Amino acid sequence: MFAVRNEESALDIVQDSMMKLAEKYGDRPAEELPMLFQRIIQNTIRDFYRRSKVRSLWTTLLSSFSSGEEDEQDPLETLEVESGSYTPDTPDGQLQQSQVLGIIETEIKLLPARQREAFLMRYWEDMDVAETASAMGCSEGSVKTHCSRATHTLAAALKAKGIAL
Repeated sequence: MFAVRNEESALDIVQDSMMKLAEKYGDRPAEELPMLFQRIIQNTIRDFYRRSKVRSLWTTLLSSFSSGEEDEQDPLETLEVESGSYTPDTPDGQLQQSQVLGIIETEIKLLPARQREAFLMRYWEDMDVAETASAMGCSEGSVKTHCSRATHTLAAALKAKGIAL
């Protein structure tokens, strides 16, 4: 079984698991609940680590655009087009950031509809795989496939436009 070392994340996982148990299995006999809860919490932890892995991938890919500062900023808001050229307080820096964001938005629009839908729900709306699958009316495996393909397509498109990842 996995261990979650961050206390806030662990508490969120327990809370989410308890909500799932209550919503889906509240009508079950009390003696069944401990085993159901154990399975739900294991699955919720696995989902947490999968989401963390995907977020880590995108953070790594997008961190090449960051200004190198150690604060907790969204990498999409601290893009660096050329090494050392990005200065957010200058008109040039703002223009470069705007241009790169425009390229990213354009490339997202060019994705096939299902890939774009899955990608935006997972990474922009921060929905988990199950929520995305439910919203899209498909399996969780399909969501994962669509997101993986979208990620690879976007990375290749950005690289082709000279935006190094």
